[in-house]
Amino acid sequence: MAVWDKKILWSFMFLLEGVLGQSVDYPDPVCAVKGSTVTLPCTFTPLKSFIQGGRDVSLKTIRVRWCQNHLICQGSTPSVYDSRSETNSPRYKYLGDKKGNCTLQITDVQEEDQATLRFRMEANNKEGHFTGQSGVSVTVVDATQMRIKSSSGDREVREAETVTLYCTADCTVHQLEVTWSRDGHALLKSGPALWLGPLTAEHSGNYTCGLKTNVGTLSLPYSLQVEAEEEADGGFLSLIVGVAFGVLLALFTLIMVLCIVKRRRAADKDRAAVGGEVEHKLPDNIYNNILLPAEQEGGGRKQETSQAVEEVSYVSVQFKHRSRTRPTEEAEDASIYSSVASTG
Repeated sequence: MAVWDKKILWSFMFLLEGVLGQSVDYPDPVCAVKGSTVTLPCTFTPLKSFIQGGRDVSLKTIRVRWCQNHLICQGSTPSVYDSRSETNSPRYKYLGDKKGNCTLQITDVQEEDQATLRFRMEANNKEGHFTGQSGVSVTVVDATQMRIKSSSGDREVREAETVTLYCTADCTVHQLEVTWSRDGHALLKSGPALWLGPLTAEHSGNYTCGLKTNVGTLSLPYSLQVEAEEEADGGFLSLIVGVAFGVLLALFTLIMVLCIVKRRRAADKDRAAVGGEVEHKLPDNIYNNILLPAEQEGGGRKQETSQAVEEVSYVSVQFKHRSRTRPTEEAEDASIYSSVASTG
């Protein structure tokens, strides 16, 4: 009894292992541009063996198939690819094997390719047959304008660096058959990604990409400008020199302003000191005293007075500013008296 229990247990474990281990791993839903090439990466895990009559029977995958819009993909169900068929569509190419790789490639995608595709494996015993029912959904869109994106983003690129340009569309595409050109000249490189480097000035230009089989997908030009390393360093150095010059100019201007203010204050102080001393020593009134003898005696002879007036001599008085080192002379020159007397 114990022996049979052990066999039952082992059979259950092998059965459980087969159920849990047998699977198909599909990619995410795919959006394909009409006329492009799409690769559907796929992996599968086949059943290695099963228990029959109390013994372990090994299994081997002998047939693989891809079908459209069918849950089981068996019997007479139409297949887009069948490893046993010799009339498969040339647009469907099986890139996998019968061990674990079930990758399928579709070239020159057309509207009829829009469907849910499922993979089925068949072994040398029906116990090993399995279909991955989740499948992969393929959506086909009309030709759309491609776009170029750079791995550097909006950052400027310099010499000796590397950059990758990506040719993309509005929908998610896989391995596109694209062509690249620079300034209208075709490049030998192809594929959705264009790697450039180490960069030189010759890499600068306008790049475009498009599907090889559809001219209407040509992208808008992407301008790639490679900045010379010397120019970049020179620009940075010029910026530093400019900032330093601006700071020095500001300091020089500030020093000059302070010096001018200081000198003006000193001059105003000296001027105030000199002016105060002169005002203190100068008499309040500077005048010419002209005395006539007749007026002193109280006489009233107008004729003599007129004659005396005509004989008046005029004296020119000139004031001179002296330096502060000769205060005595300034005091003497401050008051000048002129006396004119009549000779009659």
